Amino acid sequence: MYSYDLKCKTDPRWIKAVMSNFDAFLIDHAANERKASTLAMSMVVHYPDKDDIVREMIDLAMEEMAHFREVIKIMLKRGLQQIPDKTNFYIGSFMKAIRKDPKHYLLDRLLMFSIVEKRGAERFGLVGEALTEPKIKDFYQRLAAAEYRHYELFISLAHQYYNRKTVTARLEQLLQVEADIVKQCPFKAAVH
Repeated sequence: MYSYDLKCKTDPRWIKAVMSNFDAFLIDHAANERKASTLAMSMVVHYPDKDDIVREMIDLAMEEMAHFREVIKIMLKRGLQQIPDKTNFYIGSFMKAIRKDPKHYLLDRLLMFSIVEKRGAERFGLVGEALTEPKIKDFYQRLAAAEYRHYELFISLAHQYYNRKTVTARLEQLLQVEADIVKQCPFKAAVH
């Protein structure tokens, strides 16, 4: 399996912000799961000629929607509802680094999604550690494991469609881009 490390760890001030306004975090998290499902389905539509991507992204979209459903259940029990989407600094900034030409677009998307999922695994792990309510704690620990599997899926697909040298070189660049973005993100009750 192909593996890599993020260039920076999440600052402890992030988890403090999340735990101080967990309701806001849940609302943001639900939106993230819904968007992740939509992104996976966009890959299905964009790459109908790549059977592995079609199969894997349909499964991923279904899993992300199941996560969305679970977050919504938690929200409803707490009397929360969704709010209109807001621009996400982390994702918006990361998208600017994606090369749009056909030769590089798929590689950059696969690597970016891999990095985003790995960051999600790290952060959901932190949330799982910080929570005390057993059911929600267990949910976030399971989510951290799922995000880790998704990171592995995307990096594996990148290696399937591109040679190791190409993947490694671009991954190194995008990991640095992501670390620079994380360092600029405010500490707020949001996944990113």
